[in-house]
Amino acid sequence: MSVRPPLRRQAFSDAVIHIRSGLGPAVILVGIIGGLVGAAYIAVLHLMTELIGPKHHSELTTLFIFIVVGAVVALITKVGGETGDVELLVGNIHVLGGAEDVKSLRSLIPASLLCISSGAGMGPEAPMTQTAGTLGTVIGTKLNRPMTDIRTLTITGMAAGLTVLFGAPLGSALFALEILHRRGLQYYEALLPAIVGSLCGLGVYTAIGDLGIKPIWEFPPVPTLHARDLTVAVVLGLVGAAGSIIFAKVASTMSWIFRKLPASPRYVAGGIALGLLGFWSPYALTNGKLQIEEFPNLKLTVGVLAVATLAKLLGTTVTMASGWKGGFIIPLFFMGATLGQMFHIWFPGVHVSILMACLMIALNVGVTKTPLGTTLVITEMTGLTLLPVTIIAAVVALVATNSVNIIDTQQARNAKAATS
Repeated sequence: MSVRPPLRRQAFSDAVIHIRSGLGPAVILVGIIGGLVGAAYIAVLHLMTELIGPKHHSELTTLFIFIVVGAVVALITKVGGETGDVELLVGNIHVLGGAEDVKSLRSLIPASLLCISSGAGMGPEAPMTQTAGTLGTVIGTKLNRPMTDIRTLTITGMAAGLTVLFGAPLGSALFALEILHRRGLQYYEALLPAIVGSLCGLGVYTAIGDLGIKPIWEFPPVPTLHARDLTVAVVLGLVGAAGSIIFAKVASTMSWIFRKLPASPRYVAGGIALGLLGFWSPYALTNGKLQIEEFPNLKLTVGVLAVATLAKLLGTTVTMASGWKGGFIIPLFFMGATLGQMFHIWFPGVHVSILMACLMIALNVGVTKTPLGTTLVITEMTGLTLLPVTIIAAVVALVATNSVNIIDTQQARNAKAATS
């Protein structure tokens, strides 16, 4: 009879122990550093994009730039060591509590800046997440915190890095927690620190550039949802799930092809492939971030949108398979946006923002297994009115893609590792 209250008190104590044990200042420090590093990374990326980005060069010059960048990245990784990736970081968070080695950042930062700024088909979200998360690990280690605290600080850094990019602190915090698992958020004790870190990172980033707090995309507002929109969301969730399965299959095939080459030539081969894709369609290059907001205002045909979707699929999977550095979240958003525009041409009675938002979310959730984080990141951009339909699309995509597994290190919380 007297056992239940102590158990409840212990559960509550476990949930707030990080606040009581003085982790708050470290969380704030990680968030601030994440904001500073993110601001510096974005500033350098913009500068380099102006110099070597495909927007400012002919297709032939872009091909030459890709070949040179591939060779330079091969040299960077050969001299400085492999960069690691988010998948490795996710695995290490489960086992070690955080990143295994900060030295990988010496290669990751310059290599990713070169790859993304030159116009490869991936975005800065993965390098920024990995960098800020690794710095969270370093701070936790320097402060001699236990593994559970180091894990929390690593997740906090990841959330701060994502927030700088997307301008959505709550969605970014949930995303950083969900990306570790295939089903839901399990390191619950890191939720509040991740949110605090995200807010600190966003505050620092916006203060430095006097940018104001706003999302990176703004879609036409949806004044009212109707009952039929809920059914539409189910269909869009299934379409997005099918798209994520196709993405995974193409990525696997591309990896099988490029694995036949040694590591260093693989980077150069990737540059050649990207340059040749650029001759076919400009949508094969860059991560697509700048084009997404323009879509609702452009009168594109189904043919153009279909080519844009296919080109981005090939450009992103070639980038991934050849070892070029970057993330695939923004490219998945791009493909969802183009598919949403296509559906709007076929079904003009459905609001374009519903189609775009639901497909962006469903595609990304099918690949990354982050229903809450992805939904909030996109919904914060499109307006909370869309929350009912976007969460439906996310859940449907999650359930329908049980077999899709791009991030192999995603796993359930390990009780022993979680309490070490």
